[in-house]
Formats: sequence, structure tokens, C-alpha cells
Amino acid sequence: MIHFDTNFLIRATLAASPAHAQFRAWASGSEAFGISTIAWAEYLCGPLDPTSAAIAQQIFASIEPFRPADASLAADLFNRTGRRSRSLADCMIAAVAIRCDARLATLNVGDFQPFVPHGLALV
Repeated sequence: MIHFDTNFLIRATLAASPAHAQFRAWASGSEAFGISTIAWAEYLCGPLDPTSAAIAQQIFASIEPFRPADASLAADLFNRTGRRSRSLADCMIAAVAIRCDARLATLNVGDFQPFVPHGLALV
């Protein structure tokens, strides 16, 4: 399972993007895709048209909810990685991916790298 971060999803839906080529390579295999409700909400903030959202939603086997256990893990990640004020959403996205035992596809590797020692796997 590969979960998408918002920025990867945006780029994966653009035909000229390297992320699109990567997505197509994964899709040609047996890889399943997921996304957290946190990243999905960021994506829906757009700008995008209704057709784009409908197409993007078809990519995912699941849109994973943010659960109370994810909140605890996100807070732990936040506190263990420097309490960066703008990192809370990233902590939440990482927590869901960790719970789902999913690798995370992101174009902001540096933002998510601090979570790797705490269980996050990046693609």
C-alpha cells in the first residue's frame, strides 16, 4: 500500500509530471493506493474542478479516517521531532500511514524524513 501526500497527488494527476510517470509505473503493477482524510481535505481545498476530484478519488482503494490512536501518534511525532508549528498536518498524515503500514509518496521528503526513525516508510 502506498499513501499519497497532497503534493504527490496534485502532481500525479498532471500528465507532464514525473510524479504522474511514477504513479503510472506503480499502477501497472499490483500496488494499492490510499490517502488519509487529512491529505484528502488538503487536496479538496484546491483549486480544482469537480471532475478532477472525482478522477482523483478513483485512484484510491481507501480514504483512511483519522482515528483517536492516530491523534496520539501524531502528537508523539510532533513532540519527538522538534514541535515545528507547521508540521502538525504532516504528523497527522504520517500517523495514518504508519497505522496502515503504508509507504508514503511525497514530493516534500524533507518534511517527512524526521518521522522515518519513528516508523514512517517513504517511497
